[in-house]
Amino acid sequence: MQLNRRTAITGALGGALAAGPFAGFANASALSRTGALAGAAVGTLVPVPDARDGVVRLELPAGFSYRSFHDTSTPVTLRDGTRLPGRHDGMGAFAGPGGSVLLVRNHEVNNPQPAFGPTKPYDKRGGAGTTTIQVTKYGEVQDAYTSLSGTMMNCSGGQMPWGAWVTCEETVNGPDVGADFTGVSNVPLQKRHGYVFEVPAGGVADARPLRKAGRFAHEAVSYDPAEGVLYLTEDNFAFPSGFYRYVPRERRDRHRNLDHNGQLQMLAVVGRPQAHLEAHQDTTTVHDVEWVDIDEPDFEFDYTPGEPAPTSNDTAINFVGDQGRAKGAAHFSRCEGQVFHDGVVYFTATQGGGAAMTGPDNVNGYGRGWGQVWGYDTRTQTLRCVYQSESREVLDFPDNVTTSPRGTLVLCEDHDQSNYLRGLTTEGDLFSIARNAMAGREGDEFAGSTFSPDGHTLFVNIQASRGLTFAIWGDWASIGV
Repeated sequence: MQLNRRTAITGALGGALAAGPFAGFANASALSRTGALAGAAVGTLVPVPDARDGVVRLELPAGFSYRSFHDTSTPVTLRDGTRLPGRHDGMGAFAGPGGSVLLVRNHEVNNPQPAFGPTKPYDKRGGAGTTTIQVTKYGEVQDAYTSLSGTMMNCSGGQMPWGAWVTCEETVNGPDVGADFTGVSNVPLQKRHGYVFEVPAGGVADARPLRKAGRFAHEAVSYDPAEGVLYLTEDNFAFPSGFYRYVPRERRDRHRNLDHNGQLQMLAVVGRPQAHLEAHQDTTTVHDVEWVDIDEPDFEFDYTPGEPAPTSNDTAINFVGDQGRAKGAAHFSRCEGQVFHDGVVYFTATQGGGAAMTGPDNVNGYGRGWGQVWGYDTRTQTLRCVYQSESREVLDFPDNVTTSPRGTLVLCEDHDQSNYLRGLTTEGDLFSIARNAMAGREGDEFAGSTFSPDGHTLFVNIQASRGLTFAIWGDWASIGV
C-alpha cells in the first residue's frame, strides 16, 4: 500500500455536495486548507519511535510524536487493583483536573467469564466494560480505574454533552439465547445483554441498561443536543444492519442524562421500502427518510435456567431489526462508528459499496464493498452517502470515526492488512494520518479515535488481546486535520 495518498474525491462525493444540507461538510472551515498544505504531499508517513520506549509502532507525518500506554502485552494493574483487560475499543475524551484528559475506554471482551475490577458488575459473568484513565496530553498516565464491569463486547459508544460516555454492547448474548459465533455456551450468564449504558466521566456507572433503546448488536451512539435524540448504529455482521434513533418521551431543558422511557425508531427511505443501501450508491443522491417505530425493543425468550436456550443467537440478533424491516426500514452494511458534527450525524458502513446483497452469501459479512461514510442531516431529515471507497488501497473497511476541531473526519480502518487512520476533510480529500507499524501486527485494527477537548492530542487504541492506547500530537492544521 502506497503511503503517499492524497486522493481527491470530488467525483466520489459528487458536485452536488457543495450545496444543500451537506454544504457544511464540503465548504466549511477554510482553516483546514493552509497555504503550506496546498503543495504538500499530504499522507506521506514516516516511521516514528514511541516516546515510551523508542520502539517504532506507528508511521506518522513528519514532525508528529506519540506515546503508547496501557499495553497489555504484559500485565497491567490499575490503581483500584483491576487487572486491565485487552481489546481496547471505543473511547471518549473529557476535560480532567489540572489540564489533564479523562478517557473512558471500552473493552470488547466476549464469552462468559468473571467480571473484572472491584465495582459492582451488571452481570458477574460478563467480562467486558469500561476503564477510565486520567492522562496528560502527552500520554502520561496519572490515574486509572474500572468505571463499568459485567457487560459484554463493549464495542464503541459516544460522548454526551453533559460529561458522560455511552458504551454499547455489540451482542445479544444471555441465558435466553443460544451460543453466538464463538460456539461458547451462554448458560453461565446471569443477565441479558445487548444494551447501552451511561458512564459518567470521572465517575463509576450504576450499570443500568437503557432497555428501551433496544437489545441488538449495538456499535456506536451520537447525540443531537438540539432535540435530545440519541442516534444508534448496529453492526450485525452477517445480516443487514439498521440505523436507529431513540427519542425521549419529553424534551427536557438542560438534559443531563438519558431518558429511560423513550421510543426506539429505525430509518427507512421514503418511497423505497427495505432500500438496499449496503449496495453501491450514487453519491449525488439525497434520500428523504422517515422513521418507523420498533414496537418491542427489549425482549426475553423462554428458557430453562441451567440449560441451553432453544432460541438461536441468529434469531435473537435479528429480532429488533426484523421489526423495522417489516415496516420498510433500510438495509445497511455493518453500521459502526458515528459522530455528530454541525447538525449532521456521520456514520460508517464498513463493508458497504459493492453489489447488492440478494442471497445468503454472508459468511464474510453483510456487504461486498470496501466501505461507505453516510451523513444524516438531522434538520432536514435527509440522508446521503458522502463517501464510498472504490478500492481497499484507498479506504479499507472504515470502522470508528471522530471529528477534529476543524471538521475533518478521522476514520479507523479495520481489516486484515496494514491498517491506517485516514482523514476525510470538509473539502473532500482523503489522506493518511497514521499506519500501524507494529512488526507482525500490522493487521491489528485502530479503534476509539478521539481528540482531547483542546484538540491538542488524538487518542486512539489498538483493538487486540494485546491492546494499547496511543496519544498522538503535532501540527494538526498543517495536514488538514
